[in-house]
Amino acid sequence: MRMLGGVTVPGLAAEARRDGTPAVVVELLDNPLTLLAGRVCVALPFLVAGIMKLLFWQPGVAEMAAVGLHPAGVFNIAALVTELGGSASVILARKTWLGAGALGVFTVMTTFLAHRFWDFAGPARVMQMNSFLEHATISASFIFVVVVGLRPGRLRS
Repeated sequence: MRMLGGVTVPGLAAEARRDGTPAVVVELLDNPLTLLAGRVCVALPFLVAGIMKLLFWQPGVAEMAAVGLHPAGVFNIAALVTELGGSASVILARKTWLGAGALGVFTVMTTFLAHRFWDFAGPARVMQMNSFLEHATISASFIFVVVVGLRPGRLRS
């Protein structure tokens, strides 16, 4: 069955129906355009951050220095390369495991540097802890990006 130009993965719709998922939902979620939109959404914060670091160099360097990374310029270059390269890899589904892995590790590392909720008290602690947990969720989303990309019938990178 085709929906929005996508081709179903053999057996996926039947297996999903066993767990109660309607076939139309499986078809929609397994559609290449839906999967592209998902990859764009997951990578978009990193793509924008990389572009901003490229266009507005000094604020990026200041951000690195603010979290204690020196030499800040070198760390800014590393962050921008990781953000842009990882985003392109995820969005284009090329070497997805590498791009998603790089962004996932990058996010874990920066979360421990920038959202150290244990150093705060009161409302600031709650805000930092929420950001910490949100970033942990983003990191985990990259695992799912790779797993979905490795399913039979999907482009392998």
